[in-house]
Amino acid sequence: MPNRKPPAGFRATPQVFILPVRSRLWRVHFQQYNATAFNPWPADDNFGGGRFDGTDRDPYPYFYAGLEAGTALAETLLRSIPYDEKGDRKIPRSSVRGRRTSVVETTQELTLVDLCSAEALAAVAQDTWLIQADPSDYHATRRWASWIRQQAPAAHGLIWPSRRLYARPALVLFEDRCPDGCLVADPAAGRDLDDLEGALWVNRFLAPYRASVSKPRRRTTK
Repeated sequence: MPNRKPPAGFRATPQVFILPVRSRLWRVHFQQYNATAFNPWPADDNFGGGRFDGTDRDPYPYFYAGLEAGTALAETLLRSIPYDEKGDRKIPRSSVRGRRTSVVETTQELTLVDLCSAEALAAVAQDTWLIQADPSDYHATRRWASWIRQQAPAAHGLIWPSRRLYARPALVLFEDRCPDGCLVADPAAGRDLDDLEGALWVNRFLAPYRASVSKPRRRTTK
């Protein structure tokens, strides 16, 4: 689908995906925020930001996650990381500095707009462009997310196939639609990504995709 405005004369009937109670969601976030915190900062209408962030036009706080650890890591750390001459992808240590992976669990069913099939995309007048578009088009995909929210006022978020891990689902939740307390953290499952244990953990999950982050340098003692 070309980069175009949502159809003004079309009333969509989006397909839905029910996320069950006790679903475990993996996310990557900065360490100063807790595991269940939504990102409150709207993306610019035209520049930067993520695929389905809230904007000043529709300023909802958002929460990106995956149903698997590898999906959350790949969606965050493999953006724009090319293969080198040896066929490997080297993740800069700056990408993990100050970051943490966390696991949260849903305490009730959540209803997501399904964008995981051609039929589901057609239900919102779209095709794979919406979920595969390059970051240069994210200003437009955010506009579509806002329009889809209007078409599905009861939806708590969106779910789609990860661009980086293909069929593995990624999702975004809208804080203004989600009930208070619908996410609880599993503190035993979280870990920082910028220490040695974190690097080894990241590399274990991303090894099948020929991606790795270097280990932190050891501090020398005087």
